[in-house]
Amino acid sequence: MESCWRWFGPKDLVPLSHARQAGATGIVTALHEVSHSRVWTPAEIEARKALIEAAGLRWSVCESIPVPNAIKLGGAGAKAAIGVWKDSLANLARSGIRTICYNFMPVVDWTRTDLRFAMPTTALALRFDMVEFVAYDVFVLGRRGAEGNYAPELVRRAEERLKGFTPEAVQTLENNIIAGLPGGEDSYGREAIRSAIALFDGMAADDLQANLDAFLQEVVPVAAELGARLAIHPDDPPISLFGLPRVVSTAADLRRILGCVDDPANGLTLCVGSLGSRADNDVLAIAREFAARINFAHLRDVAIEADGSFVEASHLEGRSDMFAILRVLLAEEARRRGEGREDHLIPMRPDHGHLIGDDINKPTNPGYSLIGRLKGLGELHGIIHAIGKAGF
Repeated sequence: MESCWRWFGPKDLVPLSHARQAGATGIVTALHEVSHSRVWTPAEIEARKALIEAAGLRWSVCESIPVPNAIKLGGAGAKAAIGVWKDSLANLARSGIRTICYNFMPVVDWTRTDLRFAMPTTALALRFDMVEFVAYDVFVLGRRGAEGNYAPELVRRAEERLKGFTPEAVQTLENNIIAGLPGGEDSYGREAIRSAIALFDGMAADDLQANLDAFLQEVVPVAAELGARLAIHPDDPPISLFGLPRVVSTAADLRRILGCVDDPANGLTLCVGSLGSRADNDVLAIAREFAARINFAHLRDVAIEADGSFVEASHLEGRSDMFAILRVLLAEEARRRGEGREDHLIPMRPDHGHLIGDDINKPTNPGYSLIGRLKGLGELHGIIHAIGKAGF
């Protein structure tokens, strides 16, 4: 597999030299500073690519070209927004960046309620607490009709939990949920997120699926023509948030998406942690079923709770069998190599490492500190080496 590292550009707190020291050869990044509304130019792409190559690395994956809400909403603004997306895709592919990760989550991207949750080891982890999310949605944001989206007992627990929060704790919770996490598409204040949610009033899952289908029918042919591989990222978490539909959450969702435009260019990011955050998802079975369409892998894991809460586990210690998943991915690489494919390697990266050691007291991007990801990448390298020695 190709060992990669998420990097957020020249302002990232972890420099490219540290990514190389960690054992990565590829970089996963995007032009995060560019507005959603305009095309990424060849000059901008080449400048970022040159910066990465000067550090002895290569730009392996674009994560992500943002998919603005206009595309998810459909309607009058979708056509122009899809045109911008296709042009950025084409410019990336012509510059040799041909694996493109993206997501289709409406309004909010990946979401957590606690960015410094204390683990028994004293490491700090990212956590999604369902009770606290409900407390925010129902009692802080006060979204119209929110209470009806949750079980009465969950609402009762949320109201009780919120009573113990100071105003400062409520503000931190709000910032964690809506102010934007690294690589996310948008950052909101309270009124702005109310307005954004209202744009989707009345939208059902079937409507969002239809808009995703329309997007795929436009962009997949462009990718196929240019030799690019798209890799849709699962919803994170793979459940409805703020009453909004999410349609990249289950094996059935993935089956429908990959069948919508049945072309190798229409592929999947296998995010073990995102898919594993939902109790009825068997990530190993998903990896086996869709192996031929996995174009990118996020290798992290989670521990889940009965109410839908979860915490980022160490890379090898969550609910999914990372050893077995890596065997599937390595076997798929061997199959592609046997076909003579030049792109047989599947890029992967460690994700959402714990805050450990000196990083606990340093400014870091949540989930993207150096030492926790270095530890995860080392563990993954050990498994890959062991599987290779054993011949799968």
